[in-house]
Amino acid sequence: MTRLPIQIKLTDSKKEKPNPEKLIFGKSFTDHMFVADYEEGKGWHSHRIVPYAPITLDPAALVFHYGQTVFEGLKAYRSADGTVRLFRPEENMKRMNVSLDRLCMPRFDEEAALHALTQLIQIEKDWIPTLEGTSLYIRPFIIANEAFLGVAPAKKYQFMIILSPVGSYYKEGIHPIRILVENEFVRAVKGGTGGAKTAGNYASGLKAQEVADQQGYSQVLWLDGVERKYVEEVGSMNIFFKIDGEIVTPAINGSILEGITRKSILQLLRHWNIPVAERQIAMDEIREAYEEGKLEEVFGTGTAAVISPVGELNWGGYKMIINNGETGPVANRLFNTLTNIQNGKEDDPFDWVMELKSELVKLA
Repeated sequence: MTRLPIQIKLTDSKKEKPNPEKLIFGKSFTDHMFVADYEEGKGWHSHRIVPYAPITLDPAALVFHYGQTVFEGLKAYRSADGTVRLFRPEENMKRMNVSLDRLCMPRFDEEAALHALTQLIQIEKDWIPTLEGTSLYIRPFIIANEAFLGVAPAKKYQFMIILSPVGSYYKEGIHPIRILVENEFVRAVKGGTGGAKTAGNYASGLKAQEVADQQGYSQVLWLDGVERKYVEEVGSMNIFFKIDGEIVTPAINGSILEGITRKSILQLLRHWNIPVAERQIAMDEIREAYEEGKLEEVFGTGTAAVISPVGELNWGGYKMIINNGETGPVANRLFNTLTNIQNGKEDDPFDWVMELKSELVKLA
């Protein structure tokens, strides 16, 4: 692994850790963060771990005006023997560079980014909660911080990693959620930025999510932006359907984020010899399967929630109650297997988990 020269400055005033039984996703943050700077002609430099604090940006910083920013999301877990474990972090670093390329932002060496992440977690490992269903959420992100109002890629950037102890993403936990199928608004189209993990994709989904919230639904299911008939993804998850014994999920097409949990679920299903297909799937097909009694399960997959069973789909007022509103056997098996692998309760036959070494490497 590429080891960065990291300067470390520890805080003189540590925060009180939140009650692990009352964690709210993304509300509490640890004592330190990683920061690095980029300047055209100089590259990435000044790698440092410093006390968590507000950042100062010029009002003309390009991130505010033209949205040059990407981010990632992954988790750290602590197993029963105290080992700190990361789930497929190298995949997040690869995907971050895919997003950076799409946004015309400078790539960050993947091994170096992973080294920075592990060093930060070594310092903050006491923040990793151990209660069932909890973890330490990791948010790497890069922003354009050059002060310039011209429409062009920035020449200066900042890379940061912050950490947050979290519980369940949805208040329902592993219990089924209700999803509203979006017919009016569009989030992404082929050729756009739907395949990148960038802030604008999420901002464009807020209005539809607001409407869903008002109707009592947890999430929005997006359809394709051209014909408005083919399933794409949920606001924070990829989506899977079990139809007549086969698991079907939309194929990656340029407007759907290639989820790391999605990739892992596909690998698990094939390992279990469960029929699975990645293809285009229309809402008409979903409704037909439901009416014929063949729509057996629906579930979402993502880093934040891992597996979220879907108990209801509302498509233009037509409500489909999935599996009597209960968690299906495939979703339950996937959730238990994946979380057990992540937490060290079950063998990892795929070499997905990285166990952190105990030493902290400080290079001047």
